[in-house]
Amino acid sequence: MKTVLALVATVILGSTCSDKNQSDLENTVIEYSANTRGFYQKITVANHKVSISKDRNGTEKPTATAISDADWKKLVTDFQTIELDDLATLKAPSEKRFHDGAAIANLKIVHKEKIYQSTSFDHGTPPKEIEKLVNKINALVETN
Repeated sequence: MKTVLALVATVILGSTCSDKNQSDLENTVIEYSANTRGFYQKITVANHKVSISKDRNGTEKPTATAISDADWKKLVTDFQTIELDDLATLKAPSEKRFHDGAAIANLKIVHKEKIYQSTSFDHGTPPKEIEKLVNKINALVETN
């Protein structure tokens, strides 16, 4: 009887945590930007939608596109692996952006009214800790 009760409690707690993390992402805004002198791209993920802006000045309003359920679940999974408090201390694995070898990229996450921002890194070569999330965000742009 105790085993059955423990199993039921585990399933209930597990599903509650999963739902909580998904709702956390639903109330989160993720911004990924990459730029050089001749290139600018800002990707914003918020509430099951992705918007892409290529206008550095912000005069053009980006259009939002719905994210499929499968892609959203992958984003939730990737988001759960990130330690938000460590985002600002992540070390970039390469330095091509220092000599125009790659666009300068940044990841900004607004979660529960607090802003978490990464240090700059090379577009296409994010730190390992955020690699899955950044690659998924960029893949959303390629499919739209």
